[in-house]
Amino acid sequence: MLVSQHGCDSHVEDPLAHLTLTVDGQRAGAVAIQRLAAELCDGRWLATGGGGYALADVVPRTWTHLLAIAAGRPIDPATSVPDSWRTYVNSLDCGLPPVRMTDGADAAFREWEDGYDPADWLDQAILATRTAVFPFHGLDPNF
Repeated sequence: MLVSQHGCDSHVEDPLAHLTLTVDGQRAGAVAIQRLAAELCDGRWLATGGGGYALADVVPRTWTHLLAIAAGRPIDPATSVPDSWRTYVNSLDCGLPPVRMTDGADAAFREWEDGYDPADWLDQAILATRTAVFPFHGLDPNF
């Protein structure tokens, strides 16, 4: 069984993590994990939720995508957010509600080497994590 945790703290709007991911990137990650579970675990996948601070914008869209993907009924990112949700978010006075199930970002995976910027703080943090953790698990021996 593949077990995955899908918090929303990685979103660009998160005030603490600053990991710059979009709803589209989070959705792409869920699709990749679902495919991996299908390939390696006969579809057995336990997806868990997690944190996130954009409670009216990011968390509902990300988890809706996750649940739809896990159920085998993915939602097109261009789908409109239901009017009932937009009305509810407006009543909370917590910012403008999202219009679509997408942030409008390109969610294509790139190889690490194709996008690595040694001057970027986020890339530095990722490289430090890879250096410290991956060899411990026998991963990524050639970076």
